[in-house]
Amino acid sequence: MLRLPEYTYHRPARLEDALALLAEHGDAAVPIAGGTDLLPNMKHRLVAPAHLIALKQLPELRGIEVAHSELRIGAAETLTAVSRHPLVRQHAPSLARAAALVAGPQLRNMGTIGGNLCLDTRCTYYNQTYFWRQALGFCLKKDGTVCHVTKVGKKCVAAHSADTPPVLMTLGAVVDLASADGERSVAVEEFFVADGVRNTVRRPGELVTRIRVPLREPPLRASYQKLRQRNAVDFPLLSVAAAAEMEDDDVVRSLRVVVSALGARPRLLTGLERIVEGQRLTPDVIEAVAQRAFQQCHPLGNIAADAEWRRAMVPVYVRRALEELAGAAAVAA
Repeated sequence: MLRLPEYTYHRPARLEDALALLAEHGDAAVPIAGGTDLLPNMKHRLVAPAHLIALKQLPELRGIEVAHSELRIGAAETLTAVSRHPLVRQHAPSLARAAALVAGPQLRNMGTIGGNLCLDTRCTYYNQTYFWRQALGFCLKKDGTVCHVTKVGKKCVAAHSADTPPVLMTLGAVVDLASADGERSVAVEEFFVADGVRNTVRRPGELVTRIRVPLREPPLRASYQKLRQRNAVDFPLLSVAAAAEMEDDDVVRSLRVVVSALGARPRLLTGLERIVEGQRLTPDVIEAVAQRAFQQCHPLGNIAADAEWRRAMVPVYVRRALEELAGAAAVAA
């Protein structure tokens, strides 16, 4: 039986108190909202905080509303709430879809969008019991000095495995952060770094408080596609988010495609403007974007699935995402 390590549980009533506790206890404290990823990691001794700071009850982290031409989502809103809320469905349907595809219903009822944004990276050699990892000699991400995926170098390549961040990147979302030292805002596109050990710019003692999605007129046409071994519960083996600005005659003004679950951060495809701007999403244009994605994406063996098969699925899922956008254009026409 895997048991939790001992810890002290704090349930502050205000965000200010939570930030003070995080500052007071430093590295010994970890925030917890839904705990759907944190608690299994604690049982595996991947983390063993002496203090857990509860966040889900904080009123400052709740609420979904439209204000100042933005869709604003509190970080402690559950994934179920995000997937079902009429404002999210109206203004960011691809985000509602991504939230609805996280794990299973029990985990979505507990897990939060802030927690999903901050989800730890995953790897076949990391997300194991202490006994398993000890037998292997540990790894670069935890207690060891060797990356068992690349066999060389000093860079962890554990995979980003959250569903909502790729969508938020395509929608141009911004994340608000707070600590005892103050507040700041960071574009979701700049929130992640290519470091499997700690793949976000969130500082020690800093919390995600809110996610803001700018509203556009006309709205972006967006899609989210997810590859996994089972159509429930599993983390993505590959995920693709796409969003396009379209003219009235269905000509593409701009297109953003983000591919994730391959490396430590979601990958924004580059060079698409030369392919799509001034064009409609015809089969030839979609195929050109799919091949561009295939050229740029190179999965590693950091997940228990064949890396070459995952790479072969990249153009397949990019095609599906763009065909959905083209289909939406056809319906609108």
